[in-house]
Amino acid sequence: MKIGLIGLGNMGYHFGTRLLAAGQDLVVFDTNPAALARLQQQGAQTAGSPRELADQAEIVLLCLSMPSIVESVTSGAEGVMHGKAIRTIVDLSTTGPSVTESAAAKLALKNISWIGSPVSGGTTGAEKGTLTLMASGPQAAYQEVHPILSILGKNIFYLGAQPGLGQTMKIVNNTLCAVSIVASCETLVYGAKAGLDPQTMLDVINVSSGRSFATQEKIPQCIVNREFPTRFTTDLLHKDIKLCMEEAEKLGVPMTVSPAARQFLAFAISQGDGPRDYANIIRHIEGWAGQEFGQAVGETSETSETKQ
Repeated sequence: MKIGLIGLGNMGYHFGTRLLAAGQDLVVFDTNPAALARLQQQGAQTAGSPRELADQAEIVLLCLSMPSIVESVTSGAEGVMHGKAIRTIVDLSTTGPSVTESAAAKLALKNISWIGSPVSGGTTGAEKGTLTLMASGPQAAYQEVHPILSILGKNIFYLGAQPGLGQTMKIVNNTLCAVSIVASCETLVYGAKAGLDPQTMLDVINVSSGRSFATQEKIPQCIVNREFPTRFTTDLLHKDIKLCMEEAEKLGVPMTVSPAARQFLAFAISQGDGPRDYANIIRHIEGWAGQEFGQAVGETSETSETKQ
């Protein structure tokens, strides 16, 4: 059975390489010719449009950056839903529950199943196949695509038949991520300026009650050594927390802490951080405080102090 993959960016590229390595018959589409060429060189077939791809593939995976793009790729004039072969769409993007529920209902009229399965774990998890996948939708369709999902990640959760449940879980997770990174950055910069060693702070926090993904993974891997690799952009994290707040408002659930994190991310985007990894938000706090957190590889604490 041929599998389609649309969206070959930082995450989608790794999905493609893993599917090809697993021996899957893969056809891909992206608006970026260079992205198409990279996977074509590894053995993937290419399509000229989402519709052309769905004329060949019974199962189509989406890995796209924005809900509006998911809608266009799915139901636009050359959208996947118009394909001749398509039976199931698996949306690996963070699309939000409202858009997902609407798309699933529209696709159901054409007897196309929709599995919403957003992922968590970043580009490193996508490359290594260690992602968490949060799937929801018709159980029969989920069972059929489960072997494909198991190629992409190791923690696979089925959250129920309602298509938007996986998306709800994802934006809950990413909102917690956004809140914890902002809180962690400001408190760690304070600790550094007060005289605490950055690594020692993390060591203490990570065996204590203040630990989080930010302190256990993100900050040690991306900030302490001052490398700031691009794994998940500030634009995308802001999109996710915005989605969560909008959906919570629809259900009448008050949020008081999350808006502060969203506002800080919006500020960072206004300063040019949108396409950069969200770890870069610490630089603004450091600038205001006059204190850097962490040090470059090979740099001693004495030279770091001299720079400040």
